[in-house]
Amino acid sequence: MTLIIVLMLVFAYLLIATGHLTGVNKAAIAMFLGTAGWVVYVCYGTDYVMAQHPADYAEYLAGGEASSVAVKHFIYDSIFLKYVGRAAAIVMFLLATMSIIELLNNNGCFDFITSWIRTRNSKRLLWTITLATFLISANLDNLTTATLMLVIMRSIVQNRRQRMLIGAAIVIAANCGGCFTVIGDPTGLLLWGDGAVTASHFSAYLALPALAAWVIPTILINRELPDRLDTQWAAAPYRGDDTRLNSWQRMVMLFVGIGGLWFIPTFHNITKLSPFLGALCVLSVLWVINEAFNHKLMNADQMAQRRIPRALQYGAIQQILFVMGIMLGMGVMKETGVLGDIAEWLDATVGNIWLIGIGSGFLSAIVDTFTIAISNLSFYSVGTGDYAVNGAYWEVIAYCTAVGGCLLSVGSISGMALMKMEHVKLGWYLTNCSLKVLAGWLVGLGILWLEINMY
Repeated sequence: MTLIIVLMLVFAYLLIATGHLTGVNKAAIAMFLGTAGWVVYVCYGTDYVMAQHPADYAEYLAGGEASSVAVKHFIYDSIFLKYVGRAAAIVMFLLATMSIIELLNNNGCFDFITSWIRTRNSKRLLWTITLATFLISANLDNLTTATLMLVIMRSIVQNRRQRMLIGAAIVIAANCGGCFTVIGDPTGLLLWGDGAVTASHFSAYLALPALAAWVIPTILINRELPDRLDTQWAAAPYRGDDTRLNSWQRMVMLFVGIGGLWFIPTFHNITKLSPFLGALCVLSVLWVINEAFNHKLMNADQMAQRRIPRALQYGAIQQILFVMGIMLGMGVMKETGVLGDIAEWLDATVGNIWLIGIGSGFLSAIVDTFTIAISNLSFYSVGTGDYAVNGAYWEVIAYCTAVGGCLLSVGSISGMALMKMEHVKLGWYLTNCSLKVLAGWLVGLGILWLEINMY
């Protein structure tokens, strides 16, 4: 049965890696892996429980008779729900941040970005929109941020090749910005929730590497753009009659949304509760402010259907289901004991976290950023040395998988969004962007190596 579960995982990874060719949805593959893996595990649950949790099972029985029904109840109560709760905490945080960015976007809180980039100068437009992407994705979900910026860019830039280059820079900025905070990417959130890193230490060490990984390819992409872009400026975006906020009201909402998320690490340190509770609290406050500012329209029953981009809606749901499925799948793998065997093999054959990180980066580009990240993080538990709290291993994996996933457009959900919105081909991205990303990734990795070894 262990072999069957491993083969299911390998086959799922192959389908995820070739999803752009087969057209099979990554989220569907992940959800099937998560559900089918636990079904197979339960069918032979007694063997796994006696191998991994004999003492806990004996305590659970409390002198009662062991049976197939009893072991299934034990698996559900003591094993399965632990992994469901772990995955649900990540999913609830993503859901909260996606809802926050939707509320802010619907009320025009990001319209200032369009004003900032109101230029035909390629350098100014590229750096302004990628800087905004880098900063916002560090605080909100990087997929939603990337999709939002791609929608803004698409409405401005008319030339398709120019949109493809700027879109690639947006995806790079979103992934790099998300990787240097614990709330900007599911990987950092997972590490933080498991107690492997602290928020301040994580950001202090990954900020400069992430900055280099964003700046270097953006400089190289900017050299391929003409001095003057082919742009067209439309009227203010239509949102129906669901918002009429003035500038100060929009700034209040933006401050509450982004500023509230900045407070989440402090909330977690004080209460020791899951970060998603802090995110839900910020969302609830923002929701109340939204209704207070728009109460006249709501009371008058003048709310129109909001024009949320379909890509934004679909991408958000897909990422939530994908994260849930992958985390459940890796949970069942860990319970079989296979991940511990792989960790021992890596220690014996590779024995170097930097080589593991580089290999993980290349695999992320082929398979998927989060899939490879959670696989590597599941090999080890928080311990000593490189695997201690704030140990080098966690930071290397978080950085390498996030930036390495940008080597190919299929390596992240943000890259897949770019492929769908601008019809970017894998070959084009490989030719025009991969080497630029590689240069930034390696420079950033060198900076991270210096930081870890000097301090």
